Amino acid sequence: MKTGDLVVGRRTVLAGAGAAMLAPTATWAKAPDFAALGWASARGGEDGRTLRVTTLAAEGPGSFRAAVEASGPRKVVFDVAGVIDLGRKSIRIREPFLTVAGETAPSPGITFIRGGIQIESHDVVLRHLRVRAGRDGAADRSGWEVDGITCWKAQDVIVDHCSIAWATDENLSASGPRFDGGDTVEAWRKGTSHRITFSNNIVSEGLSHASHVKGEHSKGTLIHDNATQVLIAGNLYAHNLERNQLFKGAVHAVSVNNLVYDPGARAMHYALNAPEWEGRAWQVGQLALVGNVVRGGASTRPDLPFLIVEGQGDLDLYAHDNRATYAGGAAMPELRVLPTTPLPQVRRLAAAPLWPKELRALPASGVEASVLTNAGARPWDRDAVDGRILRQVKDGTGRVIDDEAEVGGYAAAGRTKV
Repeated sequence: MKTGDLVVGRRTVLAGAGAAMLAPTATWAKAPDFAALGWASARGGEDGRTLRVTTLAAEGPGSFRAAVEASGPRKVVFDVAGVIDLGRKSIRIREPFLTVAGETAPSPGITFIRGGIQIESHDVVLRHLRVRAGRDGAADRSGWEVDGITCWKAQDVIVDHCSIAWATDENLSASGPRFDGGDTVEAWRKGTSHRITFSNNIVSEGLSHASHVKGEHSKGTLIHDNATQVLIAGNLYAHNLERNQLFKGAVHAVSVNNLVYDPGARAMHYALNAPEWEGRAWQVGQLALVGNVVRGGASTRPDLPFLIVEGQGDLDLYAHDNRATYAGGAAMPELRVLPTTPLPQVRRLAAAPLWPKELRALPASGVEASVLTNAGARPWDRDAVDGRILRQVKDGTGRVIDDEAEVGGYAAAGRTKV
């Protein structure tokens, strides 16, 4: 490490970009480093050249878009801070070996609005970004359907310490084609997203009755059919009606030490939809759900269980040390299997069917305090939106929303430069 570099958690921030940055707290620096403990490679672009973002313009020389669209291993750092307005033209990352170090921006960091980020490559690490797409005044069901951060047919991707809100589709997802690459299960798994880690993020306020053509669409995280080696750890989910982790058919995933607040109609959810499998043999899903906490809020249905299983296809399930309560403190049922024909079989296991070898779960009793301290972009430098979400979780307030304008709307497009 060079003299003058700043250590953030267990990572080093370039001194030039960090000169105007608030110092991380000692408490945050001791947080579990879930990002390094999943199956995804943390290589990113650490061995490549450094590209500096020098403008908040949506594109052009010195822009974030230009940096991520460049080829070759690269680490993106920021000489500016503020709002990048994508103007409904989302970022698409198609070149591999990329690390985006949002912690290098001066205060208050980087926020993207009116668009999202789609990762369509491998060996990509995103850290300390805020992505708040919003409905941008679009009419109900008008077809403005935007994810916050999504992985499409990607592998070895880490999304860590980001704050994602106000998507009109999923806030955060790992997706891809169901049956790409051939006729074998192994080909399907290689042909969609795999080796993905979502860690220490705030995933909040998916917009409900907004501009998605289907109507209601407040969704947290979707893990699509046949995705494997997925770790979801240390995240806060708040005010999403559904998909406070939806695992589709034949997913293999571990969900550990997440805090889910105010889920509406679904908290944890597994579903294989037979028509989507087009006559192919249904494969068994594998889930390890450990040390998660669910707390009901104003949007939560009075009969909501911790986990719903529906559709067809069997599930191997290991569930341990999870806590789920309604707003008043009463315990939620742990599992509900919705009636279908044939009825999916949930096999309860005594040990996890998959588990990253270095991962150690915190006890559920310590999860809420840990997540509220550590999750989200730049915990040492919270912005107003994240601060409000955290207060609502602590106080048991807030609800699912339809429009970002209900909670103050987009941040002003201020600018800071080192």
